[in-house]
Amino acid sequence: MRPHFALLYTIHRSLIHLRMPAPANLARSDQFGQSTRFASTGTPSRVWAKPLRPGVCPPGAPRLGIFLFLYFCIAACALAQESLPASFETKIAAGVDALKSGDLDSAEQVFSDALQQGIKHPLIYHNLGVIAQLRGKHAEAVTRFRQVLALQPNYGPSRLLLGSSLLALRKNAQAVQELKRAVALLPEEPQAHLQLARAYKVSDNWVAAVQEYQKLVQLAPQEPEYSYQLGTAWAKLSGWSYGQLTGINPHSARVHQALGQEYVIQEKYDLAIAAYRQAARSDPKLPEIHLAMALIWLELKKLDDALGEVQLELKLVPESKAALDAKARIEAAIAALTP
Repeated sequence: MRPHFALLYTIHRSLIHLRMPAPANLARSDQFGQSTRFASTGTPSRVWAKPLRPGVCPPGAPRLGIFLFLYFCIAACALAQESLPASFETKIAAGVDALKSGDLDSAEQVFSDALQQGIKHPLIYHNLGVIAQLRGKHAEAVTRFRQVLALQPNYGPSRLLLGSSLLALRKNAQAVQELKRAVALLPEEPQAHLQLARAYKVSDNWVAAVQEYQKLVQLAPQEPEYSYQLGTAWAKLSGWSYGQLTGINPHSARVHQALGQEYVIQEKYDLAIAAYRQAARSDPKLPEIHLAMALIWLELKKLDDALGEVQLELKLVPESKAALDAKARIEAAIAALTP
C-alpha cells in the first residue's frame, strides 16, 4: 500500500529546510576513528572501534573497543545469575585474561575446552561469539549468541551482537528484529540505536533510520559522527519522499513545488522559479507557491517581482503570517531604496 500523497509531501516539506550545506560542527570528522587509542580489528563498523564510555577498558586493554564493554557486561550478569563450577573458575579467568590481552587463540581454546567438558554457561557462549565476530565468522557468531539467548533471553549485549552479525550476513529483516529487541533491552545504549539505524538504512526504511539517529544524537550530543549521520539520513528521507511523490503523480503541483525547494537548496534560483511557476499553473489556488517565489526575488533584490508574488499569495491566504511578514520585509526594502 502506497503512503498517502499528502503525508509524503508533509514529510518532504518538513525535512527540506534541513538539507542545507552541513555546518562545520556536523561535518564528518576524520578524527572520529583516530581520537581514541582503540582501533578497529575487524569489527562490523568503524564506529564500533570507539569505546562507549571512558573507563570501560583498563589502560592495558587490547583494541577490542565495544566488544570488551559487552564482554564485561556478560561476565557481571552471567556470573551473578549462574555460578561457574569452582574447578573451572581459574581456567575461565585465564581465558578472560587472554581475551583482554587480544590473544584470541588462547581464549578460544579455554572456552572451547570448557564446552567439551560440559560447561554450558552464557559467559562461555558469549565470549566464543565475540571471538568469532572479531574474526569475521558471523555465521558462527550467530550460533553462539543464540546459545547465550537460549539461556538468558533478555540479555541485551548478546542480542545486540547477534543483530550486528545478522546484518553483516545481509539477513536484514532478522537483524532489524533482533536489534529492535536489543534497543528495548538497552534503551540508553548508543550502540544499540546505531546498529538498528544501520539495519534500517540497508532496508531503505529512512523514516525509522532518522528516528534512531535522533535518539543517538540525544544520547551522545557531543559525538559529531552521529550528527553527521542524522543529517545524511534526513537527506535520504527527503529524497525518498520526493521519489514517492513523483511515482504517485509526476505532474502534480506538489511535485513541482518539491522540485523548486530542491533547487533553492542548490541555489539554482532560475530553475526554482521555473518549477514554482509550473506548480502555480498546475494548481493556481495552492498556497505557499507565490510566497516561495517572493522570497527568492527578495533574496535576488528584484523587489517589484517579490512584491507582486507576495500580493498574489495574500489573495489566496489573506491571514498568512508568513506572507504578511514577507510583505513587510519587501516594502521595507523598497522604502530603503526610495530617495
